[in-house]
Amino acid sequence: MISAQQPPFPNKIQRTMDCKSKEEETCEEQYDSENCTCSSEHAESDAGSPVTLKILQNWVPRVSHYFDKEHYTYVGHQIVIQESIEHFGAVVWPGALALSQYLESNQEQFNLKDKKVLEIGAGTGLLSIVACILGAHVTATDLPEVLENLSYNISRNTQNLNMHKPEVRKLIWGEGLNEDFPVSTYHYDFILATDVVYHHGALDPLLATMVYFCKPGTVLLWANKFRFSTDYEFLEKVCNIFNTTILAEFPESNVKLLKATVRKN
Repeated sequence: MISAQQPPFPNKIQRTMDCKSKEEETCEEQYDSENCTCSSEHAESDAGSPVTLKILQNWVPRVSHYFDKEHYTYVGHQIVIQESIEHFGAVVWPGALALSQYLESNQEQFNLKDKKVLEIGAGTGLLSIVACILGAHVTATDLPEVLENLSYNISRNTQNLNMHKPEVRKLIWGEGLNEDFPVSTYHYDFILATDVVYHHGALDPLLATMVYFCKPGTVLLWANKFRFSTDYEFLEKVCNIFNTTILAEFPESNVKLLKATVRKN
């Protein structure tokens, strides 16, 4: 457990989260990519096998008086992210790095220019910033207590660039969706989600939120570090609801990147 008195270095939190328990080892043996139904029965037939990748070191070391800021480089832009250990959402997790890297490297496959993009559980905003740089109309959402840091990071990294102005909004999974995001007004081309599945009590509302926003024509891109049996159980639910393809795997980080779309009737 990291105390509030310790410096907010995300790598310390990462080491804590990466310590494998017996439950993690067991679930990795039970649920591998070959046994996961979404990579076989529910996968799109033209997708082929997932690509095996490694998260590149886009982190840029800097001598800085601010030990809570990290520097990254994506799409030719330096991005400065302020982090905190006060909330899980205020730390850059590996799923965000994986999906940011994938979008940067696969711009022809996933062209975000002038597309409407919603990120759920945006956290520090790194992925939303990358999507902005790639030309998207971005709405970054998270819990109320995360919004101040999220807004700061997005504003700091996008205010002087010639791009669509991003929006930051509160979104509590499963709550007030019809009131805050009525279907008649809001339709998104892409839904982005990274490391939103872990040990928490809002997995069912999260799934309901994904279903609500994923309409015909919407692509859900979800990257997650898989640790516990509940992570794989959530994956199975996603595979049972959507057309799902595992696009890439990052074995060193235990991250899987998936694409999901609404099934045609």
